[in-house]
Amino acid sequence: MATIDGDVPMEPELEMSDEELEREAEGFKEQGNAFYIKKDYAEALNYYTKAIDASSKNASYYGNRAATLMMLNRHRDALEDAQQAVRLDDTFTKGHLREGKCHLCLGNAMAASRCFQRVLELEPDNTQVQQELKNAASILEYERMAEFGFEKRDFRMVVFCMDRALQSASACHRFKILKAECLALLGRYSEAQSVASDILRMDSTNGDALYVRGLCLYYEDCIEKAVLFFTQALRMAPDHEKARLACRNAKALKAKKEEGNRAFKEGNYDEAYKLYSEALTIDPNNIKTNAKLYCNRGTVGSKLNKLEQAIEDCTKAIKLDDTYVKAYLRRAQCYMDTEQYEEAVRDYEKVCQTEKTKEHKHLLKNAQLELKKSKRKDYYKILGVEKTATEDEIKKAYRKRALMHHPDRHSAASVDVQKEEEKKFKEVGEAFTVLSDPKKRSRYDSGQDLEEDGMNMGDFDANNIFKAFFGGPGGFSFEASGPGNFFFQFG
Repeated sequence: MATIDGDVPMEPELEMSDEELEREAEGFKEQGNAFYIKKDYAEALNYYTKAIDASSKNASYYGNRAATLMMLNRHRDALEDAQQAVRLDDTFTKGHLREGKCHLCLGNAMAASRCFQRVLELEPDNTQVQQELKNAASILEYERMAEFGFEKRDFRMVVFCMDRALQSASACHRFKILKAECLALLGRYSEAQSVASDILRMDSTNGDALYVRGLCLYYEDCIEKAVLFFTQALRMAPDHEKARLACRNAKALKAKKEEGNRAFKEGNYDEAYKLYSEALTIDPNNIKTNAKLYCNRGTVGSKLNKLEQAIEDCTKAIKLDDTYVKAYLRRAQCYMDTEQYEEAVRDYEKVCQTEKTKEHKHLLKNAQLELKKSKRKDYYKILGVEKTATEDEIKKAYRKRALMHHPDRHSAASVDVQKEEEKKFKEVGEAFTVLSDPKKRSRYDSGQDLEEDGMNMGDFDANNIFKAFFGGPGGFSFEASGPGNFFFQFG
């Protein structure tokens, strides 16, 4: 007889007979059933496992544990138990039904259909399995539609199909990944990240989920972080072609953008323009990065004095990302430089709605002032001088224009021409009155309303200004010196 320390006899372990093991297994099963009914699935799983350990050849024990694992959303484990159950007993209807449900939940509709067909062979009137067959057929149809939609780049259609398919295939990672990828391609990054993160919590080595996380970061212009995820995805799945292509594009885009930035900082604007243009051809789907590239190219264009082209690039940037404040600011400045003040005001107003800083409010106020000034008569343009013209230049310009438009010079012209020249003569006098007076000119340049300041421009007489300017004791007249030619003569 065996002993333990102290020479105390130890009772020998007696092996249980098959019949006793079966009774014990049945007891465990009954306990498991009781916990299952109470929805205490963790305890039910524990007792069904004990039953299997006691009697591993009973199909119903595996079937019951499969049902419990399904309730715990452990469908892959449940599938293994259901398959073992039907291997032990091919006529076990519940085993085939549960195997089919596991296949369906995991997204394998073809395998599920085969299981359901076997149930119908065993029980032709089983109404439950008839509905499951319809569910399997629906999933196959949604898969077909999603594949077609993806080829046509109709990503909204793919998301719709995957949402419908996931109602029956709730544990299918493949469907979730496809949905997440399309959400990323639609710019719905937070939703895509949420789906991918859920999968990675269950399986941290899932290459597809790692790829989608990287894709979201890539499209949000976090390129360095994106490359890390793409690299990790390729480590988990070396043949992942999408991750390989995305990783290559990300690295190329980052390198080309940095080259462009470097050329810009060095003042090599032509080279910077070329590099930004090349970067824009790498991946048309990367909306945020391309928006920045268009804005950068617009900045270069403004440096090269290609203002209309710069405006066009900024507009493209805004079309890609309508929240891109920097693009609005750059375009607004280009509008200011090309005297398109209404458009500039509109852009600055948009900026102030988003970021109402002191600087932005100042820019808006300045644009509004220039817009107001642009709606008045342009006295500098009327005289044909620059805004920096000196007093002598203004006098010379007035002399030339006043003589050109004086009514006497056009006395032989048609009535319409006379009226037009008289109008221009008056405008020339009005312009000279303001620009020749330093105080009036200063107020005009600052955008002040001259009439509000008591200067009624309609009260002056252009002829009096002309007489005062040209003056002379004997008056003045225009004399013909040939057909269509006149000269001014003092009396």
